[in-house]
Amino acid sequence: MTVDRPNIGVAIFPGSNCDADSLHGLELAGANAIPVWHDHPETGSLDGMMIPGGFSYGDYLRTGAIAQFSTVMDLIRQMADDGRPVLGVCNGFQILLETGLLPGGMLRNRDMKFICRTVQIRLESTGNSFSNQNASGDTMRIPIAHGEGNYYADPKTLAEMNSNGQVAFRYCDNGIVGASTNPNGSSESIAGVTNAAGNVLGMMPHPERALEPQLGSTDGLGIMRSMVESCISSRAAINV
Repeated sequence: MTVDRPNIGVAIFPGSNCDADSLHGLELAGANAIPVWHDHPETGSLDGMMIPGGFSYGDYLRTGAIAQFSTVMDLIRQMADDGRPVLGVCNGFQILLETGLLPGGMLRNRDMKFICRTVQIRLESTGNSFSNQNASGDTMRIPIAHGEGNYYADPKTLAEMNSNGQVAFRYCDNGIVGASTNPNGSSESIAGVTNAAGNVLGMMPHPERALEPQLGSTDGLGIMRSMVESCISSRAAINV
């Protein structure tokens, strides 16, 4: 383990299937990536946490409904409260919504079909822990793979989120957002949101699947590197 690299955990639930990709991606981005099983006791050695995609507990009841009660979520809630970066991707996003760490909820895709393809997303806000490697308005090509990715929030919540800069990404086509570029029916074409403090991000696209040229895109690397840099900064702030 490299001492000067931040330690970022990857939470693993029964049914997770993107944990190996997430561990590899964090290592590429400059972190010591550490697998953390769902019933792992709390540890103070982590600078951040990633919740990967998959089907935690088989998605019984609904996506993320059972995972929210796992022991590891106590650790993740504490990390979020401490200002340490927490990234939830796909099923991880759904889990963060169920725990209340992010606003809104998730519905079945508009067409009631599983979607697996590469999409474009536009960076909407740089006031968070996951965007310091990019500029507002940048577009990225990143894959999605979900059946329940139709993000919903009521009009009042959406207005507050837009005002606070909590909308992180929107689905687009060459930077243009519209009904035809929205793959799943999400409110306002939202592909990712943050908490008010900006240290917790949930997103449906998979940045860990867009890190190397062989995968067709390296656009996810900026998100992962941004998290790594923010983990270094948050560790320094906590240790002051």
